Amino acid sequence: MANIKSAKKRILVSEKKAARNQAAKSAVKTSIKKVEAAVAEGNKEAAQSALTDSISAISKAASKGIYHKNNASRKVSRLSKAVNSIQ
Repeated sequence: MANIKSAKKRILVSEKKAARNQAAKSAVKTSIKKVEAAVAEGNKEAAQSALTDSISAISKAASKGIYHKNNASRKVSRLSKAVNSIQ
């Protein structure tokens, strides 16, 4: 355990940031699962609305530095491709 005051503060701050990052990642994963479930059902409207929510969550996470921009772009691209594959 840290003895120096600034080191103790860094531990607290990093725990807060880790919790915030984890919550954002969890939200992104949940939204991706919703899109994939709608695609599996073949429900175009549900998939489309879930896709917009998912893109929003991914973009917010990327802008905050939780995901790298290329990683976020890849996720959006794969989801869009899946939704567009529905007949």
